Amino acid sequence: MAPRAIKWVCNGALWGFICCAVALTIKASPQQRRPAPKPRVDYSRFSHLTGEHRTACKSCHTFPSKNWKQVRKGDDAFPDVTEYPEHQACLGCHRQQFFARERPAPRICSNCHVKPTPVETSRNVFPSLGEAFLTTARARDFVSDFRVLFPHDKHTDASCEDCHQTYQAQGKSDDEFATKPPKEIGDGFWLKKGTFKTRPLTHAGCFTCHNQESELPPLPFTCDSCHKPPAPATRAADFDQKLIGTMGIQDWWTLTAWRGRTSAGAFRHEVHSDLKCAQCHQGVTMNDPVPVKSCGGAEGCHVTATADDGGILNYEIDQRNKNNGFVCTKCHVVLGSKPVPATHVNAITKPAK
Repeated sequence: MAPRAIKWVCNGALWGFICCAVALTIKASPQQRRPAPKPRVDYSRFSHLTGEHRTACKSCHTFPSKNWKQVRKGDDAFPDVTEYPEHQACLGCHRQQFFARERPAPRICSNCHVKPTPVETSRNVFPSLGEAFLTTARARDFVSDFRVLFPHDKHTDASCEDCHQTYQAQGKSDDEFATKPPKEIGDGFWLKKGTFKTRPLTHAGCFTCHNQESELPPLPFTCDSCHKPPAPATRAADFDQKLIGTMGIQDWWTLTAWRGRTSAGAFRHEVHSDLKCAQCHQGVTMNDPVPVKSCGGAEGCHVTATADDGGILNYEIDQRNKNNGFVCTKCHVVLGSKPVPATHVNAITKPAK
């Protein structure tokens, strides 16, 4: 072999050896690799559930807000938290985000401001104002970071109707659906009017008794006595996000009530108005899921000894036993395709032999 060819071979072998050595070094030294980028924080979406935000309510919120006499007029006004925190509450931790070079304004400003620009200072309506907030576009996708823990057992002298009314009742109208359904709906599910019950939207009813003059605890400024972070979800909701788009449902009340249903998403309160709430909602707190046995009742309404006695639960379980692909649609929206739970089977009283 010519000397020049030998030189090329040697140089090639040497270069290959160096490349392999470098590759092995990089592979053997993972600490030298470039660290993966941290997920970008969306500062336009404030959450109370973020670790750094799990502080005392009074560290950001002032009770009462300065504008409480302006946002509710005359006799409707009462001391309340009716406004977002002042800038000082945020600047201590988020100075970098407040002075970020973002146009037309830093993204963090949109948490409170309608149109975050240097000249537009108006703020979004605070959720505690109830109807005034629900009429805004911001309300449609609003999901509170908290769950209100109301002790029903301590308010037994009150009537359920004081706080809960049938929402969008059908009444004597022939139009039973919340929105216009397809012409050939058949057994398909479509949300009907009078399905849900309302609940208090503001502090007005609560502060009638719980206020500084009565000194009846919990007092208004002890927010975390009632507003608690939600517990980890242990039950799937009988709710289909895609379906609401198909139905064209947009009002906040329906979406909020429906998202929280973890059992019979299609249950309609209006057609059961002759029943007392405690016949189905049991327990001292009345916040627990409704047991399926309550659907039988003394009259054996929907749960009977046999399907021949008219119980819809009996019928649908019989259909599932015959056909594993059968979907229960009488009460359920999504859960009807799931395996039949033991609670449903055990709710049927076996006829005496």
